[in-house]
Amino acid sequence: MGKTLSIARRELAGYFYSPLAYGIGALFLCVCGFKFASPPGFWAGSREWFILVPYQQASLRTLFEMMGAAMVVAAPLLTMRLVSEELRGGTIETLLTAPVTDAQVILGKFLGVLGFYLALLGGTLIFLVLMFVFATPDAGVVVMGYLGMILLGAAFLAVGLFASTLTRHQLLAAAAAIVILSFFTLLMGPAAAHLPEPWNQTAARLNALYYLKGFARGLFDSRGVVFFLALTGGFLFLSVKTLESRRWR
Repeated sequence: MGKTLSIARRELAGYFYSPLAYGIGALFLCVCGFKFASPPGFWAGSREWFILVPYQQASLRTLFEMMGAAMVVAAPLLTMRLVSEELRGGTIETLLTAPVTDAQVILGKFLGVLGFYLALLGGTLIFLVLMFVFATPDAGVVVMGYLGMILLGAAFLAVGLFASTLTRHQLLAAAAAIVILSFFTLLMGPAAAHLPEPWNQTAARLNALYYLKGFARGLFDSRGVVFFLALTGGFLFLSVKTLESRRWR
């Protein structure tokens, strides 16, 4: 466990020294801020899309839903360098010959990027503070919404980490992760509605944003917990196996 935490600390420190990570985080928070409290000029004709609007009921539910959708792009960008950079720089050979297991490497890198994601998620607490100042948020929505975002974020980051083990090209890794995540959001969401019975219901159960909406409504969904944990564990397992296969090349 000590070796895993050492790798995690190294990766986490790397994010806080990375201009790209700050750029991704700033863009994510700016998009959330625009959704939460946009300038009055944007209210005309679309007041219901924004949250903090005068004489309109304010709820964090739609903010959580938008944050989940934004992670389809943000998670691949945060994870694209985790293993791809090692492959491109040739440092993967040193890492694989070090006295650490492939599982420790993958878990350490995952915990590192998860730590940065949690810090990024912590930045959205400013919206929660403003909600308590100008409105009366539902405690259940707040707690369950953040729980859903943590579970969804962990799953999406695991997908991005897996994509990063497939290629030495970071942008290609990001593109692959976006395609996989689009399958678990867009293709299993709006597109699934056009499928015949019972395939549309089966497809809906593979839609990550469907489960997030349940948490965003303040409901604890055990099916959602199992889905996100299974997605996280499954792609971490695939990442370990992909890394193991490189020992034999």
